[in-house]
Amino acid sequence: MSLRQACILFALSTSVYYYKAKNKPEDAEIRSKLTDLAELHSQWGFWMMHYYLRENYKRWNHKRVYRIYTEMGLNLRRKYKKRLPARIKEPLVQPLQPNMTWSMDFMSDGLVCGRSFRTFNIIDDYNRESLNITLDTSINSKRVKRELDKLMSWRGKPEKLRVDNGPEFLSHVLKDWCEQHSIELVYIQAGKPSQNGYVERFNRTYRTEVLDNFAFESLQQARLLTLAWMWIYNNERPHSSLGYRPPVRFLESRLGPGDFPTLQKDENLSYKSLVLNVAN
Repeated sequence: MSLRQACILFALSTSVYYYKAKNKPEDAEIRSKLTDLAELHSQWGFWMMHYYLRENYKRWNHKRVYRIYTEMGLNLRRKYKKRLPARIKEPLVQPLQPNMTWSMDFMSDGLVCGRSFRTFNIIDDYNRESLNITLDTSINSKRVKRELDKLMSWRGKPEKLRVDNGPEFLSHVLKDWCEQHSIELVYIQAGKPSQNGYVERFNRTYRTEVLDNFAFESLQQARLLTLAWMWIYNNERPHSSLGYRPPVRFLESRLGPGDFPTLQKDENLSYKSLVLNVAN
């Protein structure tokens, strides 16, 4: 097929095919001036640079300057380090009774198909009991508030919540909710996860025994196995810091059996059968 026939087939003018972009010497000059301005005045935006060039050099058209400005990537938003208020270091001590301090944190993992999901974990610092693990593809501050409301409906209200400086915890939604329920919201110092050591240690156990141990095909499969594992963790798995007693057994030894609400077992969820199903 000739070139003329090919151009007719694609509805393309032959002049467009033969067109060669012309070198514009002034573009190099504009590019050089913009580079100098970007290095000297990194906070200047396009219009400030444009009017500066018009006043001090040539009256270039703003569309021409903006084309070169975007080609150089100067219009990309720069990320600045988030400035957080000063956090007070608090010692990580075991509370004297349950519901005094809850620790919360997020984790992330993925399904075999590549779809990622997050987990929202809450434990009671008194006996390291797992109170809640929420799994979903996205968990925002409003979802955090709803999960806390559901947890408080059967567990009771905590005196203090210990969190890191994640965006879900910095949101005014959680702060307003804590003020409404007279709950103290305690932030750890930035870059100091050891100050939230109880839930960090729990996260390691959960990741080792569940998230890294199984290849989940669906989010519902991960939720069911997590719920069954939570009961095993609270009622059967020995905890070294509690004298090798499970969290619920430790709680009962201090307060008496049945004196405090704990996570109830779902008889329809067998941890052993779920593990076998995932393995198969």
